[in-house]
Amino acid sequence: MPFYERGNVRINYQEAGSGFPLLLIPGGGLNATAGFFTNGAPFDPFAEFAGDYRCITMDLRNANGGQSSGPVEIDRPWDSYADDQLGLMDHLGIDRFMVMGFCIGGPFIWNLLRRAPNRIAAAVLAQPSGSRPEMRDLFYDTNMAGWGPALCAKRPDVTMPMIEAFLSRMYRSNPDFVFTVTRDFVRGCQTPILVLPDDIPAHPYTVAMESARLAPNAQASLYPWKDPKELIPLAVRHVRTFLKANLPG
Repeated sequence: MPFYERGNVRINYQEAGSGFPLLLIPGGGLNATAGFFTNGAPFDPFAEFAGDYRCITMDLRNANGGQSSGPVEIDRPWDSYADDQLGLMDHLGIDRFMVMGFCIGGPFIWNLLRRAPNRIAAAVLAQPSGSRPEMRDLFYDTNMAGWGPALCAKRPDVTMPMIEAFLSRMYRSNPDFVFTVTRDFVRGCQTPILVLPDDIPAHPYTVAMESARLAPNAQASLYPWKDPKELIPLAVRHVRTFLKANLPG
């Protein structure tokens, strides 16, 4: 896997296939890496879509188990990841692209739509993360235990007080809905969107479906679509049809 470098940020990325660009954002929270697609994802979008699209993914900055690294930007956590995603597209000479994201990819996609709406032709949110009113600190607590300590152990420049401040800004400063945008933003978003809802603590069905109802050009796939596994090919066909229908030009 090659690297994209910008200042003190180093992003490990992967490409396969050819055609219109499709950015694939792995799940796994702040430990999301390209390995998710072959070890953890309901299906491998590289295997499904590289025959038709130029598929691109990356290890998330500072993901434990990945090879991407950069500063912990306490004042702008979500935007620091968007910088990496958009910066990689710039590095590859890509202006417009489609995007599919799993889990944390949901909030990332909404932030990309806020930052660069004219660059994204269509978006697929699979099992997207969202905020449950009864579990507001779920992601803060999970990452304080499962992300921060391991990162601090290998990065002497990163401390747990920095991690706490970063996660507080990320998950506690706007703890509602999809974390990165408001309901008013979603109501005004004209980008075609497909939502594949889930319903576990980190992927609330109600939030996924609310975003699908609010976005004027959104649709939702079947639910459940992952269990039994015999339903997964049907969801993949829906994704393929959606991408093809929204392929520019």
